[in-house]
Amino acid sequence: MLRTIDLRGRALSAAELLASVPRAQAARAEALAIAAQLVQDVATRGEDALREQATRFDGATGHAIRVPDAHLDEALAGLDPTVRAALEEAIRRVREASAAQVPPPAVVELAPGARVEQRWRPVRRAGVYVPGGKAVYPSSVVMNVVPAQVAGVGEVALASPPQREHGGRVHPVILAAARLVGVTEVYAMGGAGAIGALAYGVPSVDLAPVDVVTGPGNNFVAAAKRAVAGVVGTDSEAGATEILIVADAGADPVLVAADLISQAEHDEQASAVLVTPSASLADAVAHAVADRAARTLHADRIAEALAGPQSAIVLVDDIAQATAFSNAYAPEHLELHLADPRVDDFVNAGAVFVGDSSPVSLGDYLAGSNHVLPTGGQARYAAGLSASTFLRPQQIIAYDRGALAAVADDIVALANAEALPAHGEAVTARFAG
Repeated sequence: MLRTIDLRGRALSAAELLASVPRAQAARAEALAIAAQLVQDVATRGEDALREQATRFDGATGHAIRVPDAHLDEALAGLDPTVRAALEEAIRRVREASAAQVPPPAVVELAPGARVEQRWRPVRRAGVYVPGGKAVYPSSVVMNVVPAQVAGVGEVALASPPQREHGGRVHPVILAAARLVGVTEVYAMGGAGAIGALAYGVPSVDLAPVDVVTGPGNNFVAAAKRAVAGVVGTDSEAGATEILIVADAGADPVLVAADLISQAEHDEQASAVLVTPSASLADAVAHAVADRAARTLHADRIAEALAGPQSAIVLVDDIAQATAFSNAYAPEHLELHLADPRVDDFVNAGAVFVGDSSPVSLGDYLAGSNHVLPTGGQARYAAGLSASTFLRPQQIIAYDRGALAAVADDIVALANAEALPAHGEAVTARFAG
């Protein structure tokens, strides 16, 4: 089910390690081309395009794209009390953890009367995407909306696909979660088209353009964010999920297998990778995966994800090579099943889960961390969703006359060196006469 990549006995450069990383490159390239077309169609034709895409991809017709308030109230009233309690605890934890992500303002006094302040301004309006295709993700409502609220965003618009099974409505558990976090602007629209609608707006359904679009989804949703980048801000491309587990010979193969399967359950494009120097652990995990995967609810989906080019067991010489491979891969989720985790060595990962009692599932729901994380290697340079995603640093410069006079000659010198004399004259004009 899981193929094996054997890197033992090979001294690989960083570039060679990167080339050995299992990725579904063809699927990503195809997704980008299709997503760009869907986004442009919505930008050009608005509601008509959204309805055609809903029929094509979601099997929904004639539904209310702007969700009436009554649907949210009905959904919350019908929510299972145990699910409500779990969501309320997740909201509490994510809110508390997100509050720690808001940077304080900073003031620097460079000289008497020379002051530079940096403060953080929230965007006015955010659009958040909550998937709803092969699974239902009320947890993504929490992970998107709560950090935006903590950051001080004044308006949040939420989009999630219409569900054929619910008469074209957004799934009721997602609507209930939206009501719990206080979101009232909800749209029944999905996939790449929804990202385009949030970015460009759709006047006929009272959807105004947003400033930032966030949220996880499949590869088409992730590619759509790339298509609207520059029109709006986006978080990292949180596409089809990834888990990479680095484990030594002492790891429990049953737990490793369970965690690989837990992420393969999301989608046929999900990536599940084990990296280990232990051939015996690799064999034990392979057998445990085959046994366990066959007995799960979504066995066919999991089997396809695990058999795809994006999933593998990678054999390495030692933990140092495993660490280098992990940093080249830059996984969305990294689990360390190691006697000596050396967390600081694993520099490229969206989130790091340390030890047997910290599975990715914990982060998906109740760790307090955010589960909207970069995929496709973007963890080398991009961060997961947080309150800071919705904040912009703004510099405020306040010099008095004496402080400006102290640097006037230097400004003139640099302006002349750049052949921009009017820059210097804008300073000397303040001291003329």
